[in-house]
Amino acid sequence: MNTLVLGIMVFIGVAALVVGVASAFSNKGSTRVEDRLDLLTGNGSSILGRDNALKESSVLARPLDEAPALLESLLQRLGDFQRIFDQADTTLNASKLAVISAIMGVAGCVLTAALRSHPAFIPLGGIVAGVLPTGWLLFRRGRRLKRFGVQLPDAMEMMARVLRAGQSLGFGFNVVASEMGNPIGKEFGRVFDEQNLGIPVEESLHSLCDRVPNLDLKFFATAVILQRQTGGDLAEILDKIGNLIRERFRVYGQVQALTGEGRLSGVVLLGLPFVLFLAVYYMNPGYIMVLFTDPIGKKMLAVAIFMQVLGALVIRKIVNIQV
Repeated sequence: MNTLVLGIMVFIGVAALVVGVASAFSNKGSTRVEDRLDLLTGNGSSILGRDNALKESSVLARPLDEAPALLESLLQRLGDFQRIFDQADTTLNASKLAVISAIMGVAGCVLTAALRSHPAFIPLGGIVAGVLPTGWLLFRRGRRLKRFGVQLPDAMEMMARVLRAGQSLGFGFNVVASEMGNPIGKEFGRVFDEQNLGIPVEESLHSLCDRVPNLDLKFFATAVILQRQTGGDLAEILDKIGNLIRERFRVYGQVQALTGEGRLSGVVLLGLPFVLFLAVYYMNPGYIMVLFTDPIGKKMLAVAIFMQVLGALVIRKIVNIQV
C-alpha cells in the first residue's frame, strides 16, 4: 500500500508540472483578442477570423483568456477532437478529460486493491474506471444528437410557417432558437448570431452540418442553399422534409420492434460469459485463476475475448438496419 500511495503522489506531481509548463509556454490570448476585434470591425483579416469562427466554434463563443493546453495541441494534430466535446455540449476539454480519467483510474486501482482482489484484477479495475468518463462523454453526445434529430421535424414545420407569414429565413432561425429547447434551439440560435455578424448563410449552414452530423440536417442545408441560388417555394420544401423525417422515424420504430428479440438475445449472449466468470470466481477463485496463471489458460482467455468481440460485431451487423 505504501508503494501505491507513493505512485499516486508521483503522478500528481508530474501532472502539476506538465500543466504548469504548458500554461507558461502557451500565449494565445492576444491572438484570440485580435481575431475577435477583426471579426467585429470587419478589417482585412476578418476573413481569417471567420474561418476560425467556423472551424473553432466561433471566437465570440470562447473566453478571451482561454489557451489550448499541451495535450489539446497534440490532439489537434491528429484530428478535431474538440468537436466531440462541442457535440456533447459540455465544458470539458481534452486536458480535463485526461485528468479525470487518470484520477478515476487510480481510484479504481485503489478500490480493487482495497477489496483484496487478486493482483491481476487491479489493473483491470483501473482501466474500467478510467474509461468511464469517456463512455459518459460519448453517451451524452449520442443522446444530444438523437434529441436533435427528434426536434428537427418540428423545427422544419415552424420555419415553413414563418416563411409563409412573409418573414425571412434568418427570422425563422431566430424563432426556432427562441421557441424550441436545446439542442436545436442553441444550434439554430448560433446560426442566427453568425448571420448577424455578417457570415453568409451558406457558410453558417455548412458549419452547422459539421457540428451536427445528421443526414436530415444535410438535406435541409442543401435545400436552403439550392433555393437561394435557383429560387422556389422553400416553405413547401421544408414541409416535405419534415414529413420525410417523420416517416423515417415511423419505419425506424417498426424496425426496432421487429429486431427487439435479436438485440435482447445479443445482450444475453454477450453478458453471460462475464456473469459466469464472476460467479465462478466468487465460489472458487482458485479454479478460475488458472486462466491467468497457466500458459494454455492465457491463450484460451485471449481466444475467448477475440470471439466475444467478433460475435458482438456480427450481432450488431445483423440487428443494426439503416433506415
